[in-house]
Amino acid sequence: MRSNRLDPGDAEREENRHILTAGFFRYTTRILMTETPGDLAGWLDFISAQHSHEIELGLVRLRQVANQLGLRPFNCPLITVAGTNGKGSSITALESFYTRAGYHTACYTSPHLTVFNERIRIDGLFVADDELCAAFAEINSARASIPLTYFEFATLAAFVIFLQHERDIILLEVGLGGRLDATNLFPADLALITSIGIDHTAWLGNDREAIGVEKAGIIHEGKIAVISDPEPPQSLLNIAHAKAARIFSLNQDYRYEIKAVDWCWQQGEKNVLSALPLPGLYGIPQFNNLAGVLMCLAALQKQLPVSDETIRSALPGIKVNGRFQVVATKPQLILDVAHNPDSMELLTENLKALPVSGNTHAVVAMLKDKDIYESLSRIYPSIDYWYVAGLTVARGGTTQHLKAVLEKLGPNIHISLFETVEQAWEQACWLAEEEDRVVVFGSFHTVGGIIEILSSSC
Repeated sequence: MRSNRLDPGDAEREENRHILTAGFFRYTTRILMTETPGDLAGWLDFISAQHSHEIELGLVRLRQVANQLGLRPFNCPLITVAGTNGKGSSITALESFYTRAGYHTACYTSPHLTVFNERIRIDGLFVADDELCAAFAEINSARASIPLTYFEFATLAAFVIFLQHERDIILLEVGLGGRLDATNLFPADLALITSIGIDHTAWLGNDREAIGVEKAGIIHEGKIAVISDPEPPQSLLNIAHAKAARIFSLNQDYRYEIKAVDWCWQQGEKNVLSALPLPGLYGIPQFNNLAGVLMCLAALQKQLPVSDETIRSALPGIKVNGRFQVVATKPQLILDVAHNPDSMELLTENLKALPVSGNTHAVVAMLKDKDIYESLSRIYPSIDYWYVAGLTVARGGTTQHLKAVLEKLGPNIHISLFETVEQAWEQACWLAEEEDRVVVFGSFHTVGGIIEILSSSC
């Protein structure tokens, strides 16, 4: 099977080839749709159709459009976060701390759970539809015949909108990899690298060392690199050193300790935060994430001071939708976007730490390009009944494939198949007793659909 991964020397040549060969695609698309979309839904449909591939890594096309837009590096600190897992939680924590400290924050994350507006936030608030529509129109005019993916449109829209608002700090979550990701258009003043696992292997490589090279691409010459993976790939460290970055590594330059009712964080002998309140996040990896975030605050303390009191007051309220989100009890209902082996393992650990006396019912739907067997093998022993659904998105996995994987894991497994996640959810909730629990996982699409159902019923 041919890998989609681009070596550094091939990236620009490959991108230029796509710019040239995409001409007919661009031409026919513009013939089919010449009217400007009238609302956000129309624009989202439009930008989904403006490239022949869903993913096209590289920065050549993006730089061309950015130049036409007159985009420039931001005149405030920029933190970019990369990693296989933990990016969203880390970004949310950074946003919470800086917003509570009184700073103007501009935040870009992906993907969204329910509405696109989640991706771009100013001072913690979703941007309005009209701002997004105006940004998309400006980008579409500037790009001429240059093809852009959905994610590239979204990233440029974030940059356009950020420049229109007062801001003290910019927070960007990498979409895929780092080195060739659209968020790497402007060099980060601080690169935060969270846990690195095996995911998106067709694009990033088949092992942690190869993936580490891609993640390290967001580290720039002489800038700050904070690493919250306790065992980072050597390739990541080598690149950080080669770029003369100021490196802060978990368990070497900073550390934390969890106690019975609180926890403490420490950098060196003097910079100590003791008796910190426990956060609203579950699992040891979340403490790794938060420790890395606190290191980011410390590294930028001279530019953007954040008091100990602010940190203490913000910690208990830091929660991220879809990350071991407990939405009900009796029966216990849990939502988690776990979709790769490492995140499934964390979900399993969290389920063990919050046991129920009854059965565990799993509602699952996954994307077909994930390592489904390895992912489900981590959580399989913790599940009593499976409610398997398909996803209607382009990369959605089928119920039959998920069923086949589960049957390989255990011959006597209880599996029910459903066309939609909603149907699977309704059946699981109907059959679950008060002492049971229902856990929904597998993808952002899976969890997002349930959040929409719960929101509409409130």
